[in-house]
Amino acid sequence: MQLVIVESPAKAKTIEKYLGKDFKVLASYGHVRDLPPKDGSVRPDEDFAMDWEVYADQRNRAQVKAIADAAKNADRLILATDPDREGEAISWHVMDLLKKRKALPTKVERVTFNAITKTAVTEAMKKPRELDQDLIDAYLGRRALDYLFGFTLSPVLWRKLPGAKSAGRVQSVALRLICEREREIEVFRADEYWSVVAKMEQDGTAFDARLVRYDGKKLERLSIGDRGTADAAKAAVESGNFKVEEVDTKPVKRNPAPPFTTSTLQQEAARKLGFSASHTMRCAQTLYEAGAITYMRTDGVQMDMSAIMACRDAIAERFSDDYRPEKPRFYSTKAKNAQEAHEAIRPTNFSKDRAGSGDEAKLYDLIFKRAMASQMATAQLERTTVTLREATGAHELRATGQVVKFPGFLAVYSESFDEKSEEDDDNLLPMMRKGDSPAKKAVEATQHFTQPPPRFSEASLVKRLEELGIGRPSTYASTIQTLRDRDYVRMEKNRFFAEDSGRLLTAFLERFFPRYVAYDFTAEMEDELDEVSGGRFQYKTLLENFWRDFKPKSDEVMERQPSEVTEVLDTFLEDFLFPEREDGHHPRWCPLCAEQGREGGELHLRGGRYGAFIGCVNYPECNFRRKFGQPGGEDGSNDGVMGEDPETGLPVERKTGRFGPYVQLGEGKDAKRASIPKDLDDFDLEWALKLLALPRVVGQHPDTGKDIEAGLWRYGPAVRHEGTYGKLQNTAEIFEIGMNRAVDLLAQSANRKGGGRGSREPLKVFGKNDAGDEIKLMDGRYGAYVTDGTTNATIPKDTDKDALTLEQALELIAAKAAKGPAKKKRKAPAKKKTAAKKKAPAKKKAPAKTAEDS
Repeated sequence: MQLVIVESPAKAKTIEKYLGKDFKVLASYGHVRDLPPKDGSVRPDEDFAMDWEVYADQRNRAQVKAIADAAKNADRLILATDPDREGEAISWHVMDLLKKRKALPTKVERVTFNAITKTAVTEAMKKPRELDQDLIDAYLGRRALDYLFGFTLSPVLWRKLPGAKSAGRVQSVALRLICEREREIEVFRADEYWSVVAKMEQDGTAFDARLVRYDGKKLERLSIGDRGTADAAKAAVESGNFKVEEVDTKPVKRNPAPPFTTSTLQQEAARKLGFSASHTMRCAQTLYEAGAITYMRTDGVQMDMSAIMACRDAIAERFSDDYRPEKPRFYSTKAKNAQEAHEAIRPTNFSKDRAGSGDEAKLYDLIFKRAMASQMATAQLERTTVTLREATGAHELRATGQVVKFPGFLAVYSESFDEKSEEDDDNLLPMMRKGDSPAKKAVEATQHFTQPPPRFSEASLVKRLEELGIGRPSTYASTIQTLRDRDYVRMEKNRFFAEDSGRLLTAFLERFFPRYVAYDFTAEMEDELDEVSGGRFQYKTLLENFWRDFKPKSDEVMERQPSEVTEVLDTFLEDFLFPEREDGHHPRWCPLCAEQGREGGELHLRGGRYGAFIGCVNYPECNFRRKFGQPGGEDGSNDGVMGEDPETGLPVERKTGRFGPYVQLGEGKDAKRASIPKDLDDFDLEWALKLLALPRVVGQHPDTGKDIEAGLWRYGPAVRHEGTYGKLQNTAEIFEIGMNRAVDLLAQSANRKGGGRGSREPLKVFGKNDAGDEIKLMDGRYGAYVTDGTTNATIPKDTDKDALTLEQALELIAAKAAKGPAKKKRKAPAKKKTAAKKKAPAKKKAPAKTAEDS
């Protein structure tokens, strides 16, 4: 018997159909083990020795046992995990684990394939190889590096930065990008400028002509900076008789973009479909495992020659030979590591233009069209520029437009961009010749203001990370999701906004660990890891170089007092927290001290149990407080009546309670209340009424006929049906989601092991206590808690459950056990009715109450 190991059950099921009866295919369910989340899992003093631990959940342990049992009876072990660094690492883990359990077959081979098709799989089986130690070393180096960074820096944060959670090597740099953009927006000062446009018409076709020369001077974007100049320029155009002086027509060629890489797929799916990076990768994973597309984690832009020829045949069949260029197109990759540069993401069958359902089908359509367009003919366009001047030549208008003469690849696919250039002009111009005098219908002078740099979308953030060489495309989805899960950022209108905690963390790292959040340093780390995977650098040398400087720096910061750290950050963030005031007061002026006639009131950054805030030096006499992220504000309170409900006429009030801001409709016990989520921008009466009307019925589930509701539940925005929840990306989606996506989300949630509410699978197993009991992290009705099976201890709000260590968990359990069990009120027993008798017996006196009765 030959045992084949892959990652997922879906992949195993598909591959087993392609192989003979002599093969048994089992799934590892991804990685089978990892570094235990506790100190000492990587030991720098012991040549960076690492401890590995099998994942604690029962499914994983049972699967590892099943693999080991099957391996004992196998003649040959074939490791067929994904063709990248992570896939190589999973194969190595499986082999090492079987070796330690003395279950490793004598013959062990590694095979890789870029697509799960019968041809690809059977061909791969004919070309086995050994495990690639260089790729394994690169994985070990990256995993140890991330562990050392996180487990060394996070304790510093917990002790020196109130309210801070853990920090990661790549996520900290991504967060810095978002925070820097936020600072650029805050310091931006808009410049006023005006444009003058003539509305003209020729042969019944209207077009616009922009003023580009005024009083003999060429106009730049900001040349007209006030209304007076704009009105004068407008009057000059209105009074002038403009004639066509030049008609310049140039042919323009546009070539198609290459097929998708991981990064470009994430970017285009965000722009065209509104998918998050993580959702894109989930959908792509499903398509890959179904055999519909090639492997979706790749830096390569090239396609296999057989795929190119199949694509060209499909083009000729769907269109005509005019749309198929004479020669195939070949694209080159910019990936620095040839071992990890695989084929581009493409369909496995170009005769199949549909695959999957729901969001998977939408993503497949995008992949199919992009890949097909990459082999199609060049688009032929014609760009026309018409120049019009009045008699003196002092004033000049210009109209531009373009015409598609032959669509070529544009018949299938057009690439999207985050920001459209002002020069892009797709208007169709009428036929004009020199000497023509188009009719002038109107002249408009329009005021504009320069705009600050846009906040990052997922697409633009991924693009920027790739440009800087930070991280790898396969890691971007998890990096971005981590930032959101830890509340360092929030998404509003598909753009990233830095939260207070994220800004404070970035400031701390920039001030105390500047080298390790520097873009060039992080990019150099990635280059060195690529050198390791290419066999040109030793991963332990990389770790030594990092640890030699990082450990002393973290020890130095750990020795500082929290008050000293806060004082340094107070100065570092002064321009942000205390900008110049318009009322002339000093930026650190305390309004409460001034109101109460107290001298010396001055505001500074302070640290509290629940995070940073702005407070007065006169505390406790002055209890003025301001949130960290409200520069120049008074107290941030917006409580009060927002308006009336048009249906009931009752007042809608905004209030602040123990658990944060909320809105209320009406008064008393019948009042309706709804919490105000953090991700709602410009919260107004309309939003308040929407929240108060929740939950919203999306429709009836096609299988049960029962309502699917969208609302804000205990764990955030989600759709709900019969106790199953499908998580939504943001609050706004509650009011936008349709039936198809709702049903799909619920199906995904139902299929996800341990994903539903009430699951008793542990989130994490820390290890064992002295008595041999497993210490687990659980998700309960009222939040996360740790347990040894007997005592349950709630995790404090200011503690990050994801960064909790075994030692901390044991301390929490010990503290809870010391308090003893909670006392419960005993209910009085129900009185029993006695059967009626003819004559009731005389009542006896109750005996005296003893100590045992109390």
